[in-house]
Amino acid sequence: MIWCRFEDAGRARYGLVEDDYVVPVAGGPFGIYKKLNRKRRLADVRWLPPVIPGTFFCAGLNYKRHAERAADGGQAVPGRPEIGYRANNALTGHLSPIVRPADCDEPLVAEGELVAVIGTAVRHCSREEARAAVLGWTIGNDVSARGWQRTDRTFWRCKNSDTFKPMGPYIVTGADPLSATTTVRVDGSVQASFPTGDMLFDPYDFICAMSRYITLRPGDVVWLGTDETATVVPGQVVSITIDGLGTLANPVIEEELP
Repeated sequence: MIWCRFEDAGRARYGLVEDDYVVPVAGGPFGIYKKLNRKRRLADVRWLPPVIPGTFFCAGLNYKRHAERAADGGQAVPGRPEIGYRANNALTGHLSPIVRPADCDEPLVAEGELVAVIGTAVRHCSREEARAAVLGWTIGNDVSARGWQRTDRTFWRCKNSDTFKPMGPYIVTGADPLSATTTVRVDGSVQASFPTGDMLFDPYDFICAMSRYITLRPGDVVWLGTDETATVVPGQVVSITIDGLGTLANPVIEEELP
């Protein structure tokens, strides 16, 4: 199944993607739902993030080459799956703009990431239970302002400024993204490409480790890191494709102050 979330008469609604249409539903992917007797053309839809998570988990340095590059800068290569957090205010949907803050004068860094969407609550889970807990998969773009990342004590603005976390366009169930390829393009030109499953720790490693201490609940998301990055500036469009999950595309614009 291919789930999406979109704007419907001024409100957020879940829908199912069928061919070139979205079929709106009452309810959603985390419970009971019913298809409504109407449909919308994909081209006419305003996309929203496919889920607003209760908890927004985000792994870092989870690919070998990315971790090795960080190690050259003095960061330790992770020896176990450890998780961080991001802020929901940073989420935005497919085709919505990434807004570079007016006082940020550097290129932004785009990072294409596989995202696991949790469908059932788990605590102290086995690897088999971790697999069963994943409802489906989507795509994330972990946008960063590296200058702020180097100078701020926390990631509060370099990672979490409004619009810095595009996610979507869909939640795809039954996919096998660990055998896919992640491709990042800027204005249609390939800037990064890597095997999606070439991780230090896979999604189920993270879910098992996290669930020893944290209850993961339906709608939570786990972003799983990247292997290569691309720089973008206002006026460009960044798109991330993961085979079987679609393409997440967003224009980059400059903030206009009132």
